[in-house]
Amino acid sequence: MLEKHRENEVHVDKVEQGPASSIAFGLERIGLIAVRAPIVSCIILVVLIVGAVFGIYRIKIDDSLSQLFRSNTPEFRQYEAVTKKFPAEEFDVLVVVEGKNLLARNNLEKLRDFITDMQLVEGTRGLVSLFSARQAPAPGKLPAALFPAELPEGAAYDQFIETVKNNEIIRGKLLSEDGTLALIVLSLDPEVVASSKLTKTVGDIRALMKEDLGETGLSVQLSGVPVMQLEIRNAVERDGLTYNVLGILAGCVIAIIFFRKISFMVVAAFPPMIAILIALGALGWANFNLNMFLNVMTPLIMVISFSDSMQLTFAARDRLIAGQDKFTAFRNAVLVVGPACVLTHGTAGISFIALQFSDSDLIRKFGEAGLAATIIALVTVLSLVPVFGVLFVRNEKLFAVKFQTADAGVQALRNFCYWIAVRMVGRPGLFSLIALLFVASLGVVYANLQPRYRLADQVPDKRQAVAASNRLDAKLTGANPVNVLIQFPKGETLYSPETLQTIADVHATVEKAAGVGNVWSLETLRRWLAEKAGSDDVATLKEYVNVIPEHLVRRFIDAEQDAVVVAGRVPDKDSSQLLPIVDKLDTELDAVRKKHPGYEVAVTGLAAIAARNSAGMIEKLNRGLTVEFAMVAIFIGLAFRSWVVMFACILPGIFPVVMSGTVLWAMGEGLQFASVVALTVSFGLGLSATIHFLNRLRLESKPGVGSAIAVERATVLVGPALILTTLVLACGLVVTVFSDLPSLRLFGWLSAFSMVAALVADLFILRPTAMWLINLHARLQGPDKPAI
Repeated sequence: MLEKHRENEVHVDKVEQGPASSIAFGLERIGLIAVRAPIVSCIILVVLIVGAVFGIYRIKIDDSLSQLFRSNTPEFRQYEAVTKKFPAEEFDVLVVVEGKNLLARNNLEKLRDFITDMQLVEGTRGLVSLFSARQAPAPGKLPAALFPAELPEGAAYDQFIETVKNNEIIRGKLLSEDGTLALIVLSLDPEVVASSKLTKTVGDIRALMKEDLGETGLSVQLSGVPVMQLEIRNAVERDGLTYNVLGILAGCVIAIIFFRKISFMVVAAFPPMIAILIALGALGWANFNLNMFLNVMTPLIMVISFSDSMQLTFAARDRLIAGQDKFTAFRNAVLVVGPACVLTHGTAGISFIALQFSDSDLIRKFGEAGLAATIIALVTVLSLVPVFGVLFVRNEKLFAVKFQTADAGVQALRNFCYWIAVRMVGRPGLFSLIALLFVASLGVVYANLQPRYRLADQVPDKRQAVAASNRLDAKLTGANPVNVLIQFPKGETLYSPETLQTIADVHATVEKAAGVGNVWSLETLRRWLAEKAGSDDVATLKEYVNVIPEHLVRRFIDAEQDAVVVAGRVPDKDSSQLLPIVDKLDTELDAVRKKHPGYEVAVTGLAAIAARNSAGMIEKLNRGLTVEFAMVAIFIGLAFRSWVVMFACILPGIFPVVMSGTVLWAMGEGLQFASVVALTVSFGLGLSATIHFLNRLRLESKPGVGSAIAVERATVLVGPALILTTLVLACGLVVTVFSDLPSLRLFGWLSAFSMVAALVADLFILRPTAMWLINLHARLQGPDKPAI
């Protein structure tokens, strides 16, 4: 039976006389412009590549931890206002020192030396540690340091340590209850954090850690926003190189294995590489910043462009084997396969457009960048594949003779595709029903996925920052800030009785809130003065505030003294666990708002923003994915001008999404930002196989050819290229598993799995479904009217 289908390989020229109307409305002819003057086209290409290189150097890295939630919403505008008024947390390096013998006399001496040395590191503004604590002040005098210049010895030292562990200022805040973990908060200059100087500053701190504490046996780790940003910055730079190298290697290796000619490897693999270069250069000139999502743009461009590059190369190769000259072969490949290429890029573009419905500026920018990269990839591949084919393919007649009898690799794939096709078209109704029930059951599982978000998922989890934050979660109630902003009404000052009472009430409420700890505010100092100095008058409080270093005061009191912050800490839990804590705290603060009308009291901070917004944003993206299903199906149906095509692509399009969702459910995972974006993009990309098959089926569906034979022929002709491209696409995406960023690893493996699932759907769901719908169309409108 397979011999009958091999006629397609020899008489491919007859296929060019298929339906006159193009499903791409003639846009595929863009690919014929460059091939008319290949040398001139290559000169223009060199100019574009040079410009792209300079554009890539313009790309900057956005390492902000709040980038996902950056939007025009009132909550985020308030969060930005608070960070400007109280510029502390985003510039704090958290040094976590831990050990069972932390408070041993020798270790404590070395820890003090380490803290002294850190204050001399270039770019530091000051620090807070257990050595910042003070003794109870004597009347009329400033309080002496809690730690004397010379530490006591023997029994006196043991008694001193008990005093330290019970000090109200540092207990549970800078020193754990069991005395085994100390937190040092090192404030950096904002200019250092925003520049490349941060690398040197953090490096100097790490060098001091090793020099001063290396022999103590204490564990020392760094965390905090600047360290996390630096680790994100390093991971993004490192990942970009990894993705480029491994993705390109995967494409080249698979192309050379199956084409067995370097010239065809160049024709198939080089246009996607150039598309990557030009697209990234264009993003650089358009002032896009590289971030956790845009960093995956390289494998995505590879996915978008390599699929169509392989389809065009396969089509031209078949025509060369059939005896056509290289100009005619590549021209006909563009005319026959080009419309499907345009349509596949169109569906990918719709996927990126769907991301514009997100509230996140980051995700919308990713969608804009993806749409631009899709257009660039389409023009690049359609233009360069025929140009490179004409320039690099040599001795096409000898090639045709050789591969007519020696094409084992591709022929094996064709045999496999034929075997599947025969079985799928044998009982199309039964297989279509099974597919419908199976996809529906997977859809039920997918619908039960819950939104998930953790701040740590944005940060490299194989580095120190996350490990240090986990220790703070365990010993000091957490490392993530939740702040309560108090803004004063007109006529009230910082030290007015009503303001101080409002601060005290808010502080007490936050302290009592379940899940919130390590609470600091102006009320902390006021209580300490009242207990230790026996004085709670405003003059004493004002005197102490003026003595405290400026960088420490600005943590709680803004420069204009018309607003303060009560700062608390929470563990890095999933947003579904943090949201009840934040909502309950906000509700409990209603009593304070009612008691002190005119004072604006608002719960803010990155943890609060994430807890409130992440679930809604993920659910909105997920709803957008549902809308995308309908949009893409209608788009493809209109392009083919066929309701059969519109309905035929629904099940194979949905299957990879619900199958991937079921895998997430089985792993105990929910829908994260990375996973829902991966599924949104993969849906559009996964339809590439569907569109190429339907395009080929359209060309094979001629009068006198039965629907089963047309399906089998289309499968045999496009199947090998679909299988190979899926392998390349999966390899190009799965390289993200080497990333240190958990979100990118999730994006990569889930996208790769979706691509493989799309191939399975194309082979085992699309064939019988299309066959059944074609037969239904024939019964409704007669066999003489084409269904596709």
